[in-house]
Amino acid sequence: MLLISCPYCQETRPEIEFRNSGEAWLVRPRDPSTLNDEQWGDFLYGRSNTKGWLGERWRHVHGCGRFFNAIRHTVTDQIIMVSPSGTPRPSDSELQKLIAARESEMQAWHSGEIGFGGSAPGHDSKPSSAKTTK
Repeated sequence: MLLISCPYCQETRPEIEFRNSGEAWLVRPRDPSTLNDEQWGDFLYGRSNTKGWLGERWRHVHGCGRFFNAIRHTVTDQIIMVSPSGTPRPSDSELQKLIAARESEMQAWHSGEIGFGGSAPGHDSKPSSAKTTK
């Protein structure tokens, strides 16, 4: 299950409470009437369709109803950042720091150094392989 944190409600809730609204931080043309049909079509329908980290707009439909931005990995569904709408896109160096921190956290989790959800006490560490009991 994908858990998403709403930057407005300050709650982490299941994905079913949210709706993906496409790519975030798109720059709208200043004067759309100056664009030809191909340029206008590219703006309306052309998206990066990235395999990897992508900035997305989400809406907390079954919560506060507000839109926010998230950076999510399109293959693994990991989310490294959420921010209120209107927040500027993080710089490439900020994104690299967030990605490095997530990779470090995942390595620590896989090695058993931290438990599920970080280092919170009382949480199980990484799931053990399936065991059969007799």
